[in-house]
Amino acid sequence: LDALAGSGEGVTVFNTLGFDRDDVVTLGTCAAEALEDDSGRRYPVQQTADGAVAYLRGIPAKGYVTLKKTAGAAASPFRRTDDHHLETPFYSVVLDEAGRFVSIYDKEYARELLLPGRKGNALRVYEDKPIYYDNWDIDRYYTEKSWDVDELTGLCWIEDGPVRTTLELRYGFCGCTFRQKIHFYADTRRIDFETTVDWKLHQHLLKAEFPVDIHTDEATFDIQFGNVTRKTHANTSWDKARFESCGQKWMDYSEGHYGVSLLNDCKYGHSVLNGVVALTLLKSGVEPNPNTDVETHVFTYSMYPHGETWKQAGTVQEGYKLNVPAYAVDAGTPGRRYSFAKPDKANVILETVKQAENGDGVILRLYECENARTRTGVTLPEGVTHVYVANLLEEIQEELPVCQGRVNFTIKPYEILTLLLR
Repeated sequence: LDALAGSGEGVTVFNTLGFDRDDVVTLGTCAAEALEDDSGRRYPVQQTADGAVAYLRGIPAKGYVTLKKTAGAAASPFRRTDDHHLETPFYSVVLDEAGRFVSIYDKEYARELLLPGRKGNALRVYEDKPIYYDNWDIDRYYTEKSWDVDELTGLCWIEDGPVRTTLELRYGFCGCTFRQKIHFYADTRRIDFETTVDWKLHQHLLKAEFPVDIHTDEATFDIQFGNVTRKTHANTSWDKARFESCGQKWMDYSEGHYGVSLLNDCKYGHSVLNGVVALTLLKSGVEPNPNTDVETHVFTYSMYPHGETWKQAGTVQEGYKLNVPAYAVDAGTPGRRYSFAKPDKANVILETVKQAENGDGVILRLYECENARTRTGVTLPEGVTHVYVANLLEEIQEELPVCQGRVNFTIKPYEILTLLLR
């Protein structure tokens, strides 16, 4: 990254994802009050204990942009009447005495997100003693015995600025310690829960639960190169068996024109029942390893309320952004902008760029993520004159015409497409 950024007084931000991104970026030791891009748009910079952060727009796909440092501090858009009431540009938030959400009122859509009388971001520990396969299985009856993690040992607002405000919560439970930094942002609807758990228990399961006021009987779960929709009721024996569902970077629970996505950076077990959306955070079986997960864990999950469905709300992109952060180098010549390759439709994801296995060419691997047959195009790196459709073994199937630095094609619903560039 240092070699690509070169010398200069700017800040170079790298985006390894296959779409232009608007995102909160950690800038390290950058001491500027603001950054300015090549179009003259200014972005406030906030200093935090973890380094400077800024919300940047239009970071090029598979590329980078260099911004200019400038002066001009910005005010915080967040307002608190006390430690338990917060106003953000998107939400009015009320916390209870244990730091859990009592209310998340979405100001843009004029609706309450949580079910009446229920608590959001409730951490709950369940007794987990499956009959077989202790370290792998979860039996349906695990819900019969549980305890709330509500022994609050600390509540403090540790950050407040033009980019984000952060609440730090600390809990204790049966010798375990929990610390959460909850980030509320000025320019994105996401709420991030940066979590550290020192776990001491055996045969117990930890979940984070969000009882949301959404009217639907199905949820959507991210999988490799696509997603799958599952029912959330227990009307049949096979529905009952889906009390725990796997998902990769995200799951979504939406009605006609509103919903909530639950994103994660390394947790893959989900449950949805009676409006309670939950993410499994820890499981500590004792066989064959008697001390599974008895250690310190660091992970982040995010709540992303949105209008319309996950397709229009860009949940796929939000999941990628949480898992693959942008990189920043405090150097570079302001005004530079570069993108290696980029599809022109949001539902076509450029997942992988790699050298061909035989060393002759570059592979782009793309997939369609919304079950929609799509006519699309990809802008190509300079110097590419031949593009071939290949199979997953990188064997050439056909050649596509290249016209003015791009190639056009039709991708089928959920298709995985491999392009060979030469």
